[in-house]
Amino acid sequence: MIATVVSFALAPLLAMAGGGLFGAFKPPTPRLGSAMQHFAAGVVFSALAVEILPDIMHRQAPLAALGGFTAGVLLMLALRSAGCRLEKASGSPLGMTLVVGTDVLIDGLLIGVAFTAGTREGVLVTIALAVEMLSLGLATAASLARAGASRTRTIVSVSVLALLPMLGAVVGSLALGDLSGRWMEAVLAFAAAAFLYLVTEELLVEAHEVPEAPWMTALFFAGFVGLMMLDMLAPAG
Repeated sequence: MIATVVSFALAPLLAMAGGGLFGAFKPPTPRLGSAMQHFAAGVVFSALAVEILPDIMHRQAPLAALGGFTAGVLLMLALRSAGCRLEKASGSPLGMTLVVGTDVLIDGLLIGVAFTAGTREGVLVTIALAVEMLSLGLATAASLARAGASRTRTIVSVSVLALLPMLGAVVGSLALGDLSGRWMEAVLAFAAAAFLYLVTEELLVEAHEVPEAPWMTALFFAGFVGLMMLDMLAPAG
């Protein structure tokens, strides 16, 4: 399982590093960044709706699901609050880098959780988060450049951040690989809360900071149906 997790976790690692490298030399325009965030939000939301939520409903452990979901919401809100305070207190690229690092580490943990639930779930979650990491790599590089970071520092910073999803995936797989029953239900519900937060409070909030065109909004639905079709066409088992 660890070998499988590591091999698939290379996708978000390379996606974020590649996005950061590209963004360091050619920062995306606000409209392009917003378009990518719409698409990434659709893909992540599709992974949640197609794989994670049906698995939670199938296990039928409502109290465990409620506990896991509540824990996920509280953690994401606490991290958001701490991140905002850190950014305001530091006023430097370091503060923003630490906030992004925490986010991508949690994303990596979700990959480990998904593979613990099943290979099919793990693959789809990894695809979704790889798309999100590409968008995040571009956005982080652009933000560091606007904050005055040099091109070399930007590339190194994003490359280091790109290692964190791999670390999170391995830790998540090792720590949660033997879970079953209600504990697995709680962990999946925790992942569902984290995904909902990622879509509604991060990707779409940032995407809506730019005046939208209909084609940009349509990319959300394109991302959603694209991953859904991939799941429907994939061989069973």
